Amino acid sequence: TSSGTTFLCGVLFAPILFLRKAGQIMLRYIFRRVLFLIPVLVGVAFCVFLLLYLTPGDPAKMVLGDLATEQAIQEFREKEGLNDPFWIRFGKYIYKAVVKGDIGRSYSSKTPVMKELMAAFPATIKLSGFAMIIAVIIGLPCGIISAIKQYSVFDTITMIFAMIGLSMPVFWLGLLLILLFSVKLRWLPSSGFDTFKAMILPSFALSAQAISMVTRMTRSSMLEVIRADYIRTVRAKGQTERVVIWGHALHNALIPVMTIVGLQFGHLLSGAMLTESIFAVPGLGRLMVTSIMARDYPMVQGAVLFVATAFSIVNLLVDILYAYVDPRIKAQYK
Repeated sequence: TSSGTTFLCGVLFAPILFLRKAGQIMLRYIFRRVLFLIPVLVGVAFCVFLLLYLTPGDPAKMVLGDLATEQAIQEFREKEGLNDPFWIRFGKYIYKAVVKGDIGRSYSSKTPVMKELMAAFPATIKLSGFAMIIAVIIGLPCGIISAIKQYSVFDTITMIFAMIGLSMPVFWLGLLLILLFSVKLRWLPSSGFDTFKAMILPSFALSAQAISMVTRMTRSSMLEVIRADYIRTVRAKGQTERVVIWGHALHNALIPVMTIVGLQFGHLLSGAMLTESIFAVPGLGRLMVTSIMARDYPMVQGAVLFVATAFSIVNLLVDILYAYVDPRIKAQYK
């Protein structure tokens, strides 16, 4: 569809439009990175296609039901191209996606896949964005204080909770939060995503691992920077500890933290599947789970490709942002 083509072109070239004043060298770098996304997305589409092809079960029987006749099943398979060899089916899919911007039509709802993805994406981006904000608000200060007060009681407790956050599965944490705050205390709703109160539990459940990663990376990066020679020089000149930490050390320590934040946001987009299923959030993750259960191949392929595109764009934007934080990285683009 034309809307699908417009969306894909807009997503791929958004960084170029966003940084149109960055200069010719920067634009060449962005253009190369955008071109590099094409084989990455084709590879993702191939892997998903292959996995679904090897998955047992007949989507025709899942869609039509157990009472469907053999003739109806064969007609459905012929209409949807399920009887074609793997390479022909994959070639047709790539051709339609690239040339026409059409990534298929859902077996279940009979509506274009892109239309359903665009309807579900706002809930996922809101959930992931809110979870990432929580991770930065909690993880960044905890990591900084842990580095400043290394081996203190606060540092020890923070690292213990960070390890627990990394180790605890999202679905288990989500169930514990529902049991405590919804069933026992009755403070927060256990499902939905329409109100601010309904957003709290799923966002905290999804942000647990991101909080831990941001905390650990911030602590590690700050410890490395505050031991550098130039920090000793700043201290020797009589600067206060507040100026040393916030004016000099934090600026350079944020570069690796930005990498983690960008990667974690991409992981949150792709990892919201379990969280959305547990808390009944109408996003991409829940749509993907429902489509997998129904053997809705076009929807699964489209959802995975959509998430992979979003993940790649987030990484690209983080790489571009490096140049505005550290001039040494900008020099490498020449």
